[in-house]
Amino acid sequence: MKQQTSTVRQEAAMQQILQRMPNEVAESFTDEQLLHLKIALGARKWSRHKLDLRGTFGLPFSSTHYYYVLLCGKNIRELSRAEAQMSRAIKALILLATISLSLMLGLCFLYVIKSALGINIFEDYSLGLWS
Repeated sequence: MKQQTSTVRQEAAMQQILQRMPNEVAESFTDEQLLHLKIALGARKWSRHKLDLRGTFGLPFSSTHYYYVLLCGKNIRELSRAEAQMSRAIKALILLATISLSLMLGLCFLYVIKSALGINIFEDYSLGLWS
């Protein structure tokens, strides 16, 4: 472990991290602290996503460039209480919309079948789906 601590400060990734800090803060870290910082930062799991779309584009006649990132995949992190409540509310709304749409389509289908068979529930009245 002593051999790792002597070289951790010279690693490119660690140098980039330390360069983002004020010099007095960066120099205050011991080699052991830097090693544990490296382990903590390296412990993050960057998983692959089902959809990983990244790119850049620039505006014509401008030196300005923009980037975009679209990531989609299974959420494996713990949700906060507010996120869990919002997730439940959205799921309930999606379920309600799906049931409502299915019910409306089913009723329209039954109405068309009723009209095709010539069954009139109310004389001289039609919804206009079948003339």
